[in-house]
Amino acid sequence: MPIPKEILAVERPKNTVVIAYGKNKDRFAVRQRVGCRNIDGRHLPVNGPTIGHIIDGRYVPIIKETTAPVSQARIDMKDWADIILFDNVFRRMLPELQKVYCQADAQKLYCIAILRVCDPGIKDNELKAAYDDCFLSELYPDVALSKNTVSAFLQNLGKAVSKIVQFMRNRTAAVSMDHHLLVDGTLKSDESSVNSLSDFSWKAKIKGRRDISVLFAFDLEEMELVCSKCFPENMLDSTSYESFITENRITKGIIVADKGFPESAAHEQFVEHPDLHYLNPIKRNSKFIERHHMLDFTGILPGDGSITYRKEKCEGLDKWLYSFRDSSKAAAEEQDWLRRAKENGTYDLDVLKKKQRTFGTIVLECDLDIPPEVAYKAYSKRWEIEIVMRFYKSACDFDETRVHDDYSVIGSEFCDFLAAVLTFRLLKTFGQAGLLERYTYKKLLSILVRAKKARLDRGDWQLIRINPSHTVILQTLGLLPKPEEPPKKKRGRPKGSKNQTKSPKEKSEQPVVKRRPGRPKGSKNRPKPTGQS
Repeated sequence: MPIPKEILAVERPKNTVVIAYGKNKDRFAVRQRVGCRNIDGRHLPVNGPTIGHIIDGRYVPIIKETTAPVSQARIDMKDWADIILFDNVFRRMLPELQKVYCQADAQKLYCIAILRVCDPGIKDNELKAAYDDCFLSELYPDVALSKNTVSAFLQNLGKAVSKIVQFMRNRTAAVSMDHHLLVDGTLKSDESSVNSLSDFSWKAKIKGRRDISVLFAFDLEEMELVCSKCFPENMLDSTSYESFITENRITKGIIVADKGFPESAAHEQFVEHPDLHYLNPIKRNSKFIERHHMLDFTGILPGDGSITYRKEKCEGLDKWLYSFRDSSKAAAEEQDWLRRAKENGTYDLDVLKKKQRTFGTIVLECDLDIPPEVAYKAYSKRWEIEIVMRFYKSACDFDETRVHDDYSVIGSEFCDFLAAVLTFRLLKTFGQAGLLERYTYKKLLSILVRAKKARLDRGDWQLIRINPSHTVILQTLGLLPKPEEPPKKKRGRPKGSKNQTKSPKEKSEQPVVKRRPGRPKGSKNRPKPTGQS
């Protein structure tokens, strides 16, 4: 269909052509001629982009946008203080990861762990947005964290489980021989029906949900997690104990565990590794207690007058028994027993007399000959692992897996382990700075999030204005320089030195100055003689 003459007659830029388009070919676009093409000796014109339209008998050019829409604009304000602090305390983890993983994978693991601490409970499909909104994208640019990328990465991470095991073994190899390793486990909700780790146990049936079990080793002296491993929830702690020690190659240190991890469950490992020792409680019905009269206490524990103790060497065995009785705990246990007996109507004097011998008592077994006070102090510190579990579940919000198949669970748990290591390094940093005496852990994180940097003038990042009290916290953590102290004033004359009485010798050495005689006393106000003006 030819172009109408009145349309062709409309004034338009040179080297352009009019093209009809639309369903009825009643709309006209103006395209630019960009050259010609030689085909079989014929020079045919080549049309370029559309530069305008002919509307209502006049040429209307297309105005190009000079600025991008805000949806495509760069992010000019990002979280700063929390990322910088996390990177400062966690940066030495990167070389550990790079010993096992390539640089791209190591950085991806590193960033996922930091983001899970920055935003507890963050989902995998939210990692990319959180990464772009914080200073992590400035420190470690171009880390792929999209939803599909992270999902595939966690699955591949679990498939290459040998790399995770090697990473854990590198950490356990660095444990000192005299350090105490607290070993304990925690349960995490996992309602997936497609993996072998999620199963019902007798606890899960009472709670009505499926769980997986995660075992940890915590270095008490360094206050840091050393290694971890996932097990099915229906597996007994004593069954997983030997596998945990063997797979992670724990060959040094003193393992302090609960009654669920007896020495007999990993006896071969303790025999094969002479630098590996144990300090465990035994059950109150153990035959060793009666055989060695461990409830007949022989002394008062040094440093604590309310605790009595007894120490005995087991006959024919290379281990020692340590028994302790805390009078305050004994009173509390007896009071609790009486309360329950009253509620249930089961009070019996003979049963009470038998129970009174064991109230407030604990018996430990150890393959080291150590003073009783050292054994008691080491085991009492075992409750630090409870703080580890509490922070792991509440502060980090790692109480459920959020993934399904075995590979993804293993990979995600490895990222959670790294995030837990970072959490305890933060706690250690806050404690050394004296901030935990005035603020909680979550409060400090909320203060750090408020310290952002914006790119305003000349593209330079500038810290936005924050509360002066928050500025002091950033200065305490070394994120901002502390203000310079004013110069000290030169020390002056001591107070009262001007009126100090001098010694007779100093008075004799001082030159005598003769003074001019002044007006007689009272002469100024003396009345004038009569008749004088």
